[in-house]
Amino acid sequence: MAEKDNPSAAEEEKTLNIERIKRRLNMLDQRLDNIDSMVTAVAERVMEQPLNFSLTCPHCGKNIEITILGSQKPTT
Repeated sequence: MAEKDNPSAAEEEKTLNIERIKRRLNMLDQRLDNIDSMVTAVAERVMEQPLNFSLTCPHCGKNIEITILGSQKPTT
């Protein structure tokens, strides 16, 4: 009944909700940009030098060594 008497209040509430959603989307976008920057920095470091993994097989006990070599940096 209050909405029928004051339609501008309902519109104002919708506008506030839309603004809140816009702010949250902007925050999410910034967080994703930060994550992308961190992943890019790690990838560049990995591409600059070899990366070695040493594992022990849980079944036979042998040591397994995996080496990843990068030949060039990724470009943007």
